[in-house]
Amino acid sequence: MKHTLFILILTGALSSFAQDKLTPESLWEINRVYGEQVSPDGQTVIYCQRSYDLKENKGRTDLMIVPVEGGTPKRISSGKMSVSEPQWKPDGEKIGFLSAVDGKMQFFEMKPDGGLVQQLTFFEDGLSNFHYAPNMKHISFTQEVMLNTSLADIQGDLPLATGRVYDDLMVRHWTEWSDLKYQHPMIVKYPIEAGDAPIDVLNGRPYDSPMKPFGGSEQLVWAPDGKSLIYVCKKAVGKEYATSTNSELYQYDLKSGESLNLTKGNMGYDNEPVFSNDGAWLAWLGMKRDGFESDKNVVWVRNMATGKNTALTAELDQSFGHLVWAPDNQTIYAISGVDATYQIYELELKVSGNEIELKQAKAITEGTHNINSIQLAGERLIGTMNSMSKPAELYAWEMNGKSMQLSRANTELADNVKMGKVEKRMIKTTDGKDMLTWVIYPPDFDPNKKYPTLLYCQGGPQSAVSQFFSYRWNFQLMAANGYIIVAPNRRGLPTFGQEWNDAISKDWGGLAMKDYLSAIDEMAKEPYVDNDKLGAVGASYGGYSVYYLAGIHEGRFKCFISHCGLFNLESWYASTEELFFANWDIGGPYWEPNMSAAYEKNSPHRMVDNWDTPIMVIHNELDFRVPLNQGLEAFTAAQLQDIPSKLLYYPDEGHWVLQPQNGVMWHREFYDWLDTYLK
Repeated sequence: MKHTLFILILTGALSSFAQDKLTPESLWEINRVYGEQVSPDGQTVIYCQRSYDLKENKGRTDLMIVPVEGGTPKRISSGKMSVSEPQWKPDGEKIGFLSAVDGKMQFFEMKPDGGLVQQLTFFEDGLSNFHYAPNMKHISFTQEVMLNTSLADIQGDLPLATGRVYDDLMVRHWTEWSDLKYQHPMIVKYPIEAGDAPIDVLNGRPYDSPMKPFGGSEQLVWAPDGKSLIYVCKKAVGKEYATSTNSELYQYDLKSGESLNLTKGNMGYDNEPVFSNDGAWLAWLGMKRDGFESDKNVVWVRNMATGKNTALTAELDQSFGHLVWAPDNQTIYAISGVDATYQIYELELKVSGNEIELKQAKAITEGTHNINSIQLAGERLIGTMNSMSKPAELYAWEMNGKSMQLSRANTELADNVKMGKVEKRMIKTTDGKDMLTWVIYPPDFDPNKKYPTLLYCQGGPQSAVSQFFSYRWNFQLMAANGYIIVAPNRRGLPTFGQEWNDAISKDWGGLAMKDYLSAIDEMAKEPYVDNDKLGAVGASYGGYSVYYLAGIHEGRFKCFISHCGLFNLESWYASTEELFFANWDIGGPYWEPNMSAAYEKNSPHRMVDNWDTPIMVIHNELDFRVPLNQGLEAFTAAQLQDIPSKLLYYPDEGHWVLQPQNGVMWHREFYDWLDTYLK
């Protein structure tokens, strides 16, 4: 039956969302909205709308436009080319964007009505992360630069040999092996003319900016006068790069060609620089502790005249992101996590001459949702918002928090698909603390019936179970398949203060595991929860949690699913790449004498002799953060103990599953396993 439905969708015989509930296939019919950019006059917003073709196994991104005041969104791209990184030209006359030509991204411009499309670059290596300089005399972008000589080039008589040699760490990162290339910011005159050569801001040095693998255009920003460029960079290589998070903000001066370190002495991540409108101040996000990637993000501000840096929000027990200056430069708007939701905050400033301080911080919005991004549009803020029950759409907010939806990317979903109730519960932990736990019920839930129930284990380990709408771990899809989902914000998850966030580090198998058991035991008291049909599922640290719970659950669960989970912390430490994460969260390498007890306590493989419950292992070849050996070791342990087990392996996916047909296959196998043991 499932395969027949899939064939109908591929052939176009079934209309979108013809079912009244979510299916794995319908997840790929949902349009994804992001990348909003407000016009210089504040009247219009463009945004990206990405759709997928399941039959073709690929997606296309269209460029949409809508008035800030509201109205009918219109597509302004051709529908034949996929666009990315749209930017308004500072005079508002044109829109720049990137699109692939012969597999390489090139820079295009068009009129705001979609007319007069023109390709402006023809770079052999393509480009990414472009920005117009505010004075329109230059554009910046990034390119990959080959800085070293390959082994085949050195041994010129072996041109077909594929071997590589490394004599330092970071030989691979997330999904890619080091290929001797680095991502560098480039600057070229605008308008671009034939023969114009870009300037390499890093001057051929072996560093990446933006930082790989997730850094993008938010790590590059022009000064309002167009005379300098701020870029984010961790100027370290090899072992130093692998063990540190100490990135800095650098100001590159176009006239001198020199870079000035603006954040020297800040030892953690410094990121997302944003100039005030007059250029007098530079705000950014800074972390205090080197090696801790999930430290509190403090809003810093630099006086560009005096060079003084001020930590505005150091005394507030919350992290911030997505900074936006108000027109008068007396306020910064930001997003901050609060009790597993993300809201807009207003940071009111007191500016006196060259000094600046925070007067107060207050939330503008409230509600059960995640606000993902914001930009200023006159007297409004524009950004995307979603919840567990609704994918991201574009909204406008007045400064009193009142919202208006601007995009209409998924009206069929909203009109035709039933969503289950999402309930917020506070559950007591073993040490008497209150833990926010989301409970998601099946559509048409009947409290007089009993339902199989899933404990959802979150990854990170410092990543909130917030109001995200996931295209893999989709709670509404689980509910549509007849399951109750219990999703605790256990120890280590942000938006509940730094103490709760930090409690996971060096105690992976401690309080967090007790929190999971507290949540499922409390829910098991409900008459509609079938205690004979409990399962536990999760990915990354959530997958680790599944492996750990398999050794301590004492018969609570009837099956498990672990996706890209950590199983053997000793072999994982020696095969992962960003060692600062392992050093901070585990405590250090397993061979150090003082670490033996930590690995004994926290590594799931030490308790595999207690396993006795069916388990499905999912792992991917290109996952270098949690390498494939982790899943293979767990599957082997289950098989050799004659425990019912299955391995789902993807040779072409990394830590996630991103290809449409792979995603549908993932969900089919996921629910087939759960249904076998819980229904």
